[in-house]
Amino acid sequence: MNRPPRYRLSDAEKDALLDEQAALIERLAARVAELETMLGKPKKTSSNSHTPPSQDGLERRNRKRDTESKRRRKPRRSRPGTSRPLAEEPDKTERRLAEACPHCGADVSDDHQSCRHRYDHIELPPIRPEVTRIELFGGRCRKCGKRYRAAAPAGMAPGTPFGPGIRALLLYLHHSHHVGFERLARMMDELFGLTISEGAIANALHRMQTGFDDARTAIREKLRAARIIASDETTTRIDGKLHWHWVFLSEQAVLHEVAPGRGRSVAEDVLGEHRPGVWVSDRYAGQQELGRVHQVCLAHVLRDVQYAIDSGDTVVAPKIRDLLRWAIRVGKRRPDLKDTTLAQYAAKAERRLDALLGVPAAHPAGAELQRQIKAWRTKFFVFLADRDVPPTNNISEREIRPSVVFRKVTGGFRSEWGAKVHAGYRSITGTARIRGRAALDTVREFLDGRFAVA
Repeated sequence: MNRPPRYRLSDAEKDALLDEQAALIERLAARVAELETMLGKPKKTSSNSHTPPSQDGLERRNRKRDTESKRRRKPRRSRPGTSRPLAEEPDKTERRLAEACPHCGADVSDDHQSCRHRYDHIELPPIRPEVTRIELFGGRCRKCGKRYRAAAPAGMAPGTPFGPGIRALLLYLHHSHHVGFERLARMMDELFGLTISEGAIANALHRMQTGFDDARTAIREKLRAARIIASDETTTRIDGKLHWHWVFLSEQAVLHEVAPGRGRSVAEDVLGEHRPGVWVSDRYAGQQELGRVHQVCLAHVLRDVQYAIDSGDTVVAPKIRDLLRWAIRVGKRRPDLKDTTLAQYAAKAERRLDALLGVPAAHPAGAELQRQIKAWRTKFFVFLADRDVPPTNNISEREIRPSVVFRKVTGGFRSEWGAKVHAGYRSITGTARIRGRAALDTVREFLDGRFAVA
């Protein structure tokens, strides 16, 4: 039976079809090999990559928690019990004298008695807002005929009825404890008997933007004089659009910035013409070459080393892990080490790392780890040559962590001014924390015009 003409192919067409099928088979075979290789790789988690702990999965988090719990289950040495210390200056003192003996009932009211037991009873008084009615009197001037009115008391000008204590509490609860506007209004009503709407809360916070911008300008100038600056960044959202939350730290200043991009230009705008002696950050390209010397975060490097170990490398990665951990331990001992001893340790770390980079890596993960370390070779042990440089960037991660929690709880910001107010709040409270000041006290000083960068 003859086939229809449309099924008949020439020899050239058959060869072309076979070549096309062979190429397709070759591409599919390569893809299968790639997928098989990927299946053999370990899963990236928070312990071997930059994946946040929230993405580890419930099973892994429970297993990690159980492992840490078992690690802490060590027999504890007995120690004497402790009790709450007495207040140094109690508001009032109640002295009670016994009237009758509890054993025989004899009258002891006239006997000499000494204090046999002393303790504090602590209670919160009823909390209610203090309302001050302002009445400004005036009249018409008999000389010029114009109307006049008395000046308002200091700190009680017409406008918002809420004083600095209420505004400070609103800022503190919203930005430090991530309380949303709806819950914040309910808390004000149920805890303090203060009726305040969500719109009034938003307006009260919005009015503080100018003051926060001025404070951040002063903090930025202080940062531009620092010799060592650490930095980190994370994502945030403004009206549903992706933005980046940056933090810059020195020994005397903390600056938060919310920018639409993650590029190097954000850090350059903050620094201006200033170039610090040492820049501490992770290995993100946007934070490179900003200081004369760069210290990479060894905590991030150790996660990559752990991934190489999980992938199966048993030659190079374990030894690099041990070297970096040893170097970090030396860094913690720097206050007790002489300059000559620290210099010897630094030279030893450099020699050991050079030797490990020259070891032939049989496993691809080890070879890839060596390639990454060679690219950052001069940025590992700066902290062993400079006592003030930290070996990791944990200080930046701790500073930016509350803003990450704020984003997760609130979902981000609905307006540009909300992001600027948050950045200003985190900047002044972070800067004040360096001096040992509490956040609520700092905000009150800021609202009273008494906040100053050290």
